[in-house]
Amino acid sequence: MRPTLILLACLVLGGCGGRPDDDAQLNALDNELAAMNDGNPARDPQLREALAGQIMVDPGLTQTSNANALRPPNRPPSDQLPSTPPPADPVDARTLKSAPAAARDCPECRASAIAYTLAAKAGQQAANAACLSGLRYSAGWAQRLPAALPPYPGAQVAEAAGNDANGCALRIVSLRTPAPPAKVIDYYYTKASGAGLSAEHKMDGTQHVLGGTGGNGAYIVYATPRDGGTDIDLVVRGG
Repeated sequence: MRPTLILLACLVLGGCGGRPDDDAQLNALDNELAAMNDGNPARDPQLREALAGQIMVDPGLTQTSNANALRPPNRPPSDQLPSTPPPADPVDARTLKSAPAAARDCPECRASAIAYTLAAKAGQQAANAACLSGLRYSAGWAQRLPAALPPYPGAQVAEAAGNDANGCALRIVSLRTPAPPAKVIDYYYTKASGAGLSAEHKMDGTQHVLGGTGGNGAYIVYATPRDGGTDIDLVVRGG
């Protein structure tokens, strides 16, 4: 091969003794490029600046951030329904007879304090015991009270149950009214005495009880003050 061709081949192929400094520089550049592309911000000055640089914040907009975002409630959710106040008492007190003065010995009042259900309250009268196992709960039982002892006018039904099987004719109803307890007792005394039923009035503290019998039936009315009104529990058998 002629000397000119040999020299040209050496220049193209990088041979003929080579230049080790050039190779080292190329290898170092390759390694640096590879390091910059591996995602490490410490080796990429632009990425490091983007991550470590100070973020500019407009103080005037900080209070409007996420203004329309949904926020969690400030207390746990509840499955309770909101209570609504009962309507105004429609009963005219001038149409009522006054119940007799209350006896202060009231075992029924003391027993009701530990009766936590309507059925337990009804069970305090031994004659009702046989009918308790067949009780059916529905607000409709409040409308099936006997005419002599109807639901207090305008009262809200809180709970009601009844049993007509085997001649029981048992009704137990819980009501709520804005009327005071004394007026509730006067109302049921007026109704019971007008229907020929006996009526005995007892009281213990602030709770009133009115009870009596007539024919083959019996009843008892519990009137307990609650939140500016009265909780009424009626237990009626027969009639």
